[in-house]
Amino acid sequence: MKKIRVLIIDDSATVRQTLAAVLESDPQIEVIGVASDPFVAARRIAEEIPDVITLDVEMPRMDGITFLRKLMAQKPIPVVMCSSLTEAGSETLLQALEAGAVDIILKPKVGVADHLMESKIRICDAVKAAAGARLAGQRRAASPTTLSPTRSGHEPEKKLTADAMLPPPGATRAMARTTETIICVGASTGGTEALRVLLEGLPADSPGMVIVQHMPEKFTASFAKRLDSLCAVSVKEAEDGDTVLRGRVLIAPGNKHTLLERSGARYYVSVKDGPLVSRHRPSVDVLFRSAARSAGSNAVGVIMTGMGDDGARGLEEMKQAGAYTLAQDEATSVVFGMPKEAIARGCVDRIVPLQNISQEVLRAAAR
Repeated sequence: MKKIRVLIIDDSATVRQTLAAVLESDPQIEVIGVASDPFVAARRIAEEIPDVITLDVEMPRMDGITFLRKLMAQKPIPVVMCSSLTEAGSETLLQALEAGAVDIILKPKVGVADHLMESKIRICDAVKAAAGARLAGQRRAASPTTLSPTRSGHEPEKKLTADAMLPPPGATRAMARTTETIICVGASTGGTEALRVLLEGLPADSPGMVIVQHMPEKFTASFAKRLDSLCAVSVKEAEDGDTVLRGRVLIAPGNKHTLLERSGARYYVSVKDGPLVSRHRPSVDVLFRSAARSAGSNAVGVIMTGMGDDGARGLEEMKQAGAYTLAQDEATSVVFGMPKEAIARGCVDRIVPLQNISQEVLRAAAR
């Protein structure tokens, strides 16, 4: 199997060394070079074009966002941002996603080497997803749906299912019918822009919606705020106990699982700690299973662009509970991993291009 060739750009020698070791620990990844700033990187790219670039934000001579924009305008290459910017700089990294970055890896300001080593699977997953990302309408050579994340190049780490958070749907019966339909959405790589397209297509009185987007802690609040400024619906980061209302979209907070609950005819969310499920927290499988349990046929499930299989099992459970289910099509997915896995399970009622998902959601809610 051809290895994914990675170029690391970071002004910290420690980060360059550690990140190289992390990526080289995966047999499917090869680090072809490191660079201390974008000018050194440009010379390296002229010699050999990498499959993926990891890019710091704060660097001398040229910042990472400026370099990213130049790169995407001249020679689009999948980029994973690797930055120590946290809550105060989350808007900057959201700008990076808008400019074309595929994913974000956070590194702390202290203890960065230990943190990167502990985050091996997450980092390697991000690079693999980026390698298969669709940029400027072109499919990359590597296919993320065929790459299995490994630990130190050996056996895959055991993946927990939604059983780690709540019992299967059969343990609780949802109401046969309620006056409101609840929309549950799951997305990962490429989802930040895909969700913008979805939400911008919804009117202000749309059915209540709960979304899991794989995103680091502290970024979901800024992400929700950005979407709220662009859309007719109200968008906020979910807080424990928030009611799911018409015209309101709740975004699961990073590093917390978000579950749909019901009290009488009222739907609300529970935001909880817990283990990684399908290697994610928040997990789409957890949200979808909770929707199958609490809403049943009163729900619509939507699975969108992303690497891996998080959400496929949960969407199947929603379908079995009577929910209507949708998947984003391959042509408009940045990474056709999560939708593909759900489709393979035979639990998707309709496969829809991104630009049509909002109207299909409204049609399904009105059925």
